[in-house]
Amino acid sequence: MTQEKNGEGPALESPQDFTYVDDGFERLWTPHRMVYINGERPTDHAGDGCPFCAVIGRADGEGLIVHRGQSCYVVMNLFPYNPGHVLICPYRHVSLYVDLTDEETLEFGILTKASIAALEASSSPMGYNIGINQGAVAGAGVRAHLHQHVVPRWSGDSNFLPIIAQTKALPMLLEDVRQRLVQAWPPE
Repeated sequence: MTQEKNGEGPALESPQDFTYVDDGFERLWTPHRMVYINGERPTDHAGDGCPFCAVIGRADGEGLIVHRGQSCYVVMNLFPYNPGHVLICPYRHVSLYVDLTDEETLEFGILTKASIAALEASSSPMGYNIGINQGAVAGAGVRAHLHQHVVPRWSGDSNFLPIIAQTKALPMLLEDVRQRLVQAWPPE
């Protein structure tokens, strides 16, 4: 409970007024992530609830789309592990890699290579993590719509923050990184 202090407005609450056990952890409060946590969950059907289906109808800048192909597209990850973390997605709402047509599979691979080329030209990573998580038990956050992660890596990008504080410091805004990738995208 706060009290007025000499008519200057509410006084700050003392932490001594609460039950407190020092566990050695600092807390970085990120209430903005509740939008993601409490957001609509993807369904098994295309349309409402699937962020990868929803983004297709938006302008590239608004949807953070880096490149649109014939059957697949590249989009920035809203919750990146590193600056430049992109996702390759088919337009078609499928959940498994084996459900892609041969044409989609080919473009999926071509866009993976083009993403790496654009990342090389725009930010010179020292390595990459490339992978697909299929199913909830494999770590897929959006399990109903196939997507592949391309995460650029640099020496020292996993400093003490993610290891001891489960916090990631990202030095660039998503739109700034998207613009760099669009400008560095290889010609077709």
